[in-house]
Amino acid sequence: MSSQRVPIEPQRVDAPLTASATFLVLKVNRTPDSVKTVRSTLAGLDSLAKNVAIRDLSSRFACTVGIGSDIWDDLTGLPRPAELHNFREIKGAKHTAVSTPGDILFHIRSERRDICFEFERQLLDQLAGATTVVDETVGFRYFDVRDLLGFVDGTANPVGPAVPDSVLIAEEDTAAQGGSYIVVQKYTHALSAWKSLSTEQQEKIIGRTKWDNVELDDAESGQKSHKTLNTIEDEQGNEHDILRDNMPFGSPGSGEFGTYFIGYTRRLWVIEKMLERMFIGDPPGLHDQILDFSTPLTGTTFFAPSSSLLASLE
Repeated sequence: MSSQRVPIEPQRVDAPLTASATFLVLKVNRTPDSVKTVRSTLAGLDSLAKNVAIRDLSSRFACTVGIGSDIWDDLTGLPRPAELHNFREIKGAKHTAVSTPGDILFHIRSERRDICFEFERQLLDQLAGATTVVDETVGFRYFDVRDLLGFVDGTANPVGPAVPDSVLIAEEDTAAQGGSYIVVQKYTHALSAWKSLSTEQQEKIIGRTKWDNVELDDAESGQKSHKTLNTIEDEQGNEHDILRDNMPFGSPGSGEFGTYFIGYTRRLWVIEKMLERMFIGDPPGLHDQILDFSTPLTGTTFFAPSSSLLASLE
């Protein structure tokens, strides 16, 4: 007698980088009706997505949903993913990775800004009275996928068959299978101070050449580059990647320039190790020098369950 498993369909965490994105973080109002409304909305998200995406099938629309630690039990009633917990503040000698609240993350992506806008409008209409917006950040693609510091962003992302192994939980946590951990941080840049550096100084901090994105060796002083500090190996020497879908945001008129960091990972400890190395330093005291010009305003952790799980919530 053969047994069959319910198919697990991951969310589109590996959707391609688009020209526009909205990062929407919400707090769920703690009432039974609010939780019920949120649960119903998440269960019906595919229908809402189709309603908007049909307007332009070439827009490459995608929406990924992440659920925070504080709301997981009340919202899902399901076993907790093994590593799910609130973002832990990391305090270095000079810089701090702050921890900020958030129950639900919607990572909304499309080649068209109006498609993102319309999906968010209809989504918040459904959630009216049940949630409060904590943060809404609109990102855009900047030339050849560069950040506002002028460097190509996301070069170290896994590609092809390496993506699922880096991003999607498998047999190590059967209750969370097909899901992914998400960490978001909203950074603002002191752009004038950054531009006062020479190109060579900027390249040493990043660990790559600015024009053609070639890797550079670290300085002999022991100060590691941003690239090196974000390269994580386990005790067996195996390197672990994450999938970044970072986007610039800002307004020259208001003097705001920033990068919205969003990392998807199969292993939450990998991103946490990256942040420890950046903010505390490796060795301690030699922090990532990019932090002298980039300040995190937020820090929140979520879990993106499989789309199969989301659809079963109601």
